[in-house]
Amino acid sequence: MSQHATAPLVSGPALQGLEDYATVTDVFATSVERFADKPAFSCMGQVLRYRDVDRLAADFAAWLQHETELEPGDRIAIQLPNLLQFPVAVFGALRAGLVVVNTNPLYTEREMHHQFVDSGAKAIVILANMADKLERVIDKTEICHVVVTEIGDLHGLPRRALINFAVRHVKKLVPRYSLPGALGFRDVLARGAKRQYQPVERDRDDIAALQYTGGTTGVAKGTMLTHRNLVANMLQARAVISDVLGEGCETVIAPLPVYHIYTFTVNCLFLMETGNHSVLIPNPRDIDGFVKTLRKIHFTGFVGLNTLFNALCNRDDFRALDFSSLKLTISGGMALTKAAAKRWEEVTGCPVTEGYGMTETSPIVSFNPPAAIQLGTIGKPVPGTSVKVIDADGNDLPLGEAGELCVQGPQVMKGYWNRPEDTAKTLDAQGWVRTGDIAVLQEDGYIRIVDRKKDMIIVSGFNVYPNEIEDVVAGHPDVIEAAAIGVPDEDSGEAIKLFVVARNESLDAATLRSWCKKELAGYKVPKFVEFRDELPKTNVGKVLRRELRDA
Repeated sequence: MSQHATAPLVSGPALQGLEDYATVTDVFATSVERFADKPAFSCMGQVLRYRDVDRLAADFAAWLQHETELEPGDRIAIQLPNLLQFPVAVFGALRAGLVVVNTNPLYTEREMHHQFVDSGAKAIVILANMADKLERVIDKTEICHVVVTEIGDLHGLPRRALINFAVRHVKKLVPRYSLPGALGFRDVLARGAKRQYQPVERDRDDIAALQYTGGTTGVAKGTMLTHRNLVANMLQARAVISDVLGEGCETVIAPLPVYHIYTFTVNCLFLMETGNHSVLIPNPRDIDGFVKTLRKIHFTGFVGLNTLFNALCNRDDFRALDFSSLKLTISGGMALTKAAAKRWEEVTGCPVTEGYGMTETSPIVSFNPPAAIQLGTIGKPVPGTSVKVIDADGNDLPLGEAGELCVQGPQVMKGYWNRPEDTAKTLDAQGWVRTGDIAVLQEDGYIRIVDRKKDMIIVSGFNVYPNEIEDVVAGHPDVIEAAAIGVPDEDSGEAIKLFVVARNESLDAATLRSWCKKELAGYKVPKFVEFRDELPKTNVGKVLRRELRDA
C-alpha cells in the first residue's frame, strides 16, 4: 500500500479520554460505581441493574478462577442469543482475564467446530437449545469446561420455571444431548458466590475478544480486538452520540445479536459506559412478539438495520406504536437504502442515522452526525480516525474519486488470530486496514460507499455497483427489498440480474425496468429480473449476494 506524505486523508477530530481506562473491565467497574441502581439490561420483562450484573459477573469470574484451571489469556466461547446471561458471562470472563470468543448461536456443527478449534477455546457457555451440536463436535476440540444455560435462567421464580418448561417441553426447542461433566449456569453462579473473586491485571494491548468475521468469502478468521480497540471504539461512539443520548436515562432497543460486533460495542460497551438501559430482544424474527414488547416500553433509542426497518414498517401494529420518546435510530451492518430510511422516518418521526464499520475496526469507522445527516453517505470519520482511498495498485487517490477505503485509528484490530499472511494482506505496518469497500471521499468530509469491491459488476467495460441499483429499485412503492448481482453474458461480459421481493403480486419485470431507466444509465438497467418470496441473509440480516450468485 502506497504511503505518500501528501495522501488526501479525511480525519475525525482528536479522540478524548482514551487514557482514562486501561481495559474494558475498568470501564465496567466505573459504570457500576456510578450507576449501581440504574437498569442495565432487561429481557422478556426481567431487569438486571448495574449492581446485579456486577454481582453475577463476579460470581462467574470467581468460579472460573477457583474451579477451573483456566489462566488469563485463555479463550472462552460464549454461544448465546440476546439473553441476560450474555453480559454476565462476558464481563465475568473478562474480569477473570479470559478472551471472549463470541459465537453465533445459529452456527452449524461445521462452523462451531472450525471456530472452537481455530480459537483454541478451552471453555464454553452455551444455550441448551444447541448443546446437541456441541456434543457432536466437542471431542475434536480443546473445550474441557461446559456451562449450559436455559433461556429463563436469570428470571425469578415461578417465571423461570415456566419459561424453561415451555421452551423444553411445549415448544420442544431443546434437543436431547449428553455432555458429561457439563454444569448449569445457575449452579456455576451459586458455586462462584461462595468464592472470592480476585482482580486480574490486564494490559490495554491484551486481547479482549476474538470476533470472527462472517466467513462469506472463505474461512472465517478470528479478529483480535484488544481492550484498547474496544475502549477506543466505545469512546468514539460516545463522542458522536452523546449529544442525543444522555447518561443514565435512556432505554435503547437491541434486536440485533449481541454476539455481533455492532451490537456488542454499542449496547454492551457504549450504553453500559453511559449508564443506560439496553432491552435485549432474543428473537427479532418473531415480529409479533417483538412488537408486543415494544408496546410496553417508552424507548428512546433503536439499533437496527435496513431489513429490520423494512419488516417493521410494513406492519400495522408497529405503525400504531407510540414513538414520542424515540430520539435516535442507528443503522449499521449493511447499506441503508433511502427508501427504508424515509419510510422509517415517516412512521416513527425519527430520522435514521447511518454509520459504517467492520469487524476489523471494532466496528465503528464513521457516523452521520445526527444533526446533519446526509442520506446516501456513511457520515464522517469518528474521532481519532483517518480514512483514505487507494486504487488497485495501492496508490492514493484524490477526493472525489472511487477507490478502496482504508482506515487508520485506535480501533483497528491487532490482526487475525494465528493468520499472519491474512493479516499482512489486510493490515499494513502503518496501521492502515483495507476494508474491501469502494468509497468516495467528499470535499465536505462525508464518505460515500459505492459498493463492495468483490460485488462490482462490469458491463461492457463499465463498472456497475449493485448498491446503486438496489437503492433505486427499493424506491419503487411495490418493492420490499432487492439485490443485484452480475451474471455471465456473451455480449457484455456480465449482465445485471435483479432479485426482488415484491409487496404487490402484479409487479412485473417490464415495470421495474421502466422504473430503472428513469434513474439509471442504460448499461445499469437489469437485464434479468427474478421475483422471490425472500432473499438469503446472514444471521444479522445482510443480504447474501454470494448465495444468489452461486445459485
